[in-house]
Amino acid sequence: MKGSNFLHFFVALLLLPFFSPSTLAADTLAVNQSIADNQSQTLVSAGGSFELGFFTPTSPSSTNLRYLGIWYNFSKQSVVWVANRDSPLTDSSGVLQLAADGTLRLLNSSTAVVWSTNSTKPASPIRNPLAQLLDTGNLVVGESDDYLWQSFDYLSDTILPGLEFGHNRETGRDRYLTSWKSPDDPSPGDCTTRLEPDGYPQIFIRKAQTIVFRSGPWNGLRFSGMPNLRPNPIYTYEFVYNSEQIFYRFDLADKSVISRMVLDNEGILQRFTWTASSRTWNLYLTAQMDNCDRYGLCGPYGSCNINNSPPCGCLIGFEPRSRRDWDSGDWAGGCVRRNDSVCGAGEGFQRIVSVKLPDTNTSSYNSSMDLGECEATCLRDCSCTAYSALNVSDGSGCLLWFGDLVDVRHYTEDGQDFFIRLAASDLVSGGGSKRKTRLWIIAVCLLAVGIAVLGLFLIFRFRRKRLQRQASIIMTQERDHTGDVSREHDLELPLFDFSTIASATDLFSESRKLGEGGFGPVYKGIFKDGQEVAVKRLSKDSTQGLDEFKNEVKTIAKLQHRNLVRLLGCCIEKEEKVLVYEYMPNKGLDAFIFDQKQRKLLDWPMLFQIINGIARGLLYLHQDSRLRIIHRDLKASNVLLDYNMNPKISDFGMARIFGANETQSSTKRVVGTYGYMSPEYAIDGQFSIKSDVFSYGVLVLEIICGKRNRGFYHEDHNHNLLGHAWRLYKEGQPEELMDETVKDSWVLSEVVRCIHVALLCVQQGPEDRPNMSNVVLMLSSDIVLPEPTEPGFFTERKVFEQESSTNEITITLLTAR
Repeated sequence: MKGSNFLHFFVALLLLPFFSPSTLAADTLAVNQSIADNQSQTLVSAGGSFELGFFTPTSPSSTNLRYLGIWYNFSKQSVVWVANRDSPLTDSSGVLQLAADGTLRLLNSSTAVVWSTNSTKPASPIRNPLAQLLDTGNLVVGESDDYLWQSFDYLSDTILPGLEFGHNRETGRDRYLTSWKSPDDPSPGDCTTRLEPDGYPQIFIRKAQTIVFRSGPWNGLRFSGMPNLRPNPIYTYEFVYNSEQIFYRFDLADKSVISRMVLDNEGILQRFTWTASSRTWNLYLTAQMDNCDRYGLCGPYGSCNINNSPPCGCLIGFEPRSRRDWDSGDWAGGCVRRNDSVCGAGEGFQRIVSVKLPDTNTSSYNSSMDLGECEATCLRDCSCTAYSALNVSDGSGCLLWFGDLVDVRHYTEDGQDFFIRLAASDLVSGGGSKRKTRLWIIAVCLLAVGIAVLGLFLIFRFRRKRLQRQASIIMTQERDHTGDVSREHDLELPLFDFSTIASATDLFSESRKLGEGGFGPVYKGIFKDGQEVAVKRLSKDSTQGLDEFKNEVKTIAKLQHRNLVRLLGCCIEKEEKVLVYEYMPNKGLDAFIFDQKQRKLLDWPMLFQIINGIARGLLYLHQDSRLRIIHRDLKASNVLLDYNMNPKISDFGMARIFGANETQSSTKRVVGTYGYMSPEYAIDGQFSIKSDVFSYGVLVLEIICGKRNRGFYHEDHNHNLLGHAWRLYKEGQPEELMDETVKDSWVLSEVVRCIHVALLCVQQGPEDRPNMSNVVLMLSSDIVLPEPTEPGFFTERKVFEQESSTNEITITLLTAR
């Protein structure tokens, strides 16, 4: 222990004669000094962050059991380390002593040792050992500048800042987590989290002996299977891998923030941050995000994509081992090669893009190779099945797989590419193989169809240039009008002729009209090839001008997710502004949940699917897309349903794109829909991802109840739907919110959880609301949910007999308030 730590020891030694044992409150414990449970003695770290002493779990069944532990000084229930997990004391007679040889010993009423540090350090006599509780939460025993023992080497279920989680190759010391048996029982549970050095290191979470999660290998930026691990304002992180040790650690970027990682008894690794105002731990993120994070869900050579249904598919060049099992939803058998000719038969490598890399437990690596050398090495060895770069930031290093490829999943971004060995007949053009056979196949194909392709290319290019000239004229007019050259952007979408769209909609006939949005009517269109589309034609007097139109085009053009409506193209001709979307046959969600006849067509599994789908779509907008997008007008009518009743978020005219480091913004022009707007947005014009979270919470309550938040009426009170749900929750009857038409098919626990999550989303303060990654996790797992606080707009209001049928609003806030 160095510098100031040793000074603390020295001062403590000088002061010890002036303190009686019953008043001990220092951060150190000297030889022959003790901490007695029956005298409520503790050690408190110098900065006051942590406290060491005796505690009892909150479970009524364990009221007589006493444990020695360390907890945050502001919350005795926030225990971060437990000494005697396997041997609890049965009364308050426990005493902690420091022996002359530097061993900490926990004694029971008969002075038997129930736990000790068992320090086996060295060779020379120890003169003045001291135990000290550091302000990092680490309990150390040492002499001079050396530690004989430290609690950071013997973890419980928590990783604290500065702790090196991993494996020391020189000492063989393995720092890993073991969960509590239950939230109220600190004895070792079934779940462990370990950074394992076999092959190329990865973090594994196991439940008993079964792997339930794998982090993937470190790729220079993050663990391959943890895309949420990104630079952020709360903590920094690093991964160290050398001949002496392998470890991961995080440190707080802002010392005023309190954050820790905990492995719970269900095997979920979670990061929490402490909110002092509410004195609660808030879930920040989890290692596991969704069902695709279940280890090996799709079996060998299978890949999981959470945006697909079903999520499992086979990698390119592979097919299900058992088609019958696969089609029944049993994917454990995985996939097998279509063609086994993958050695010396003209084979090559196919690029698999943006994935969590396969399990590297039996892989090998070389940090000095480049990707070309890596391919050549793999090609020479018939047992090599795939390769990739080690470091995604510069493409350096070589990682080689031998044997089956297991636990692959696809990401929309922040994934990593790898190259899989395939027979020549299974290679796909553009997949990245450099073999001559592939080039020969491509050359033959190009020669056979060259003339036809050239003709089509010339026709396409002529037509595209004509359409681009038309768009350019309009853009030039706009610049001439505004003087703002920077407003010209490439829309990055196909441009349709207005005549083509008019023909597809029978000249925008009333019989083709699907509905009327805030900015104009929407029509069903059918192109000559039979493709069905939805056509949004902006009204001449629409409040959505060219700015909003271009914003919607640029926003949606860059989004690809199964829970977002896909924009197929647009038209800008003279005064006409038209958007062409994929056609949603079941129209808007509002047509189902607010119509008593249509609502009977929905059962609870459908509603739960819709609730989860909307959450995943919002998560993509807020976090997983290339842009951070705030929708600002999420409501039932802006959620469309496809043939399979899958929800798709639509209408991005009011959406705002945020930069990577932006978290909120403000506006004097508040646009949106009454009943869905968050308090901070409706009143002060402040919007953020938490504004969308509020709208989502309102929408979930509407889906469950079958009634609109705005205009909601109940004979017992004058609250809106949020207030009604809050009253039922406080009375312990949240399930009473569920519409009677669905009760025959509901799963009570899912209904109650959805209501609980919705109430967390509509809390008054944006800082109290969860982000969408937490919402998705809370809906798909059994983690303990925090208690919600009062929802926004929780005031009784005067209900008029007639409510306005118009939801769209535009409010200009006064600058002087």
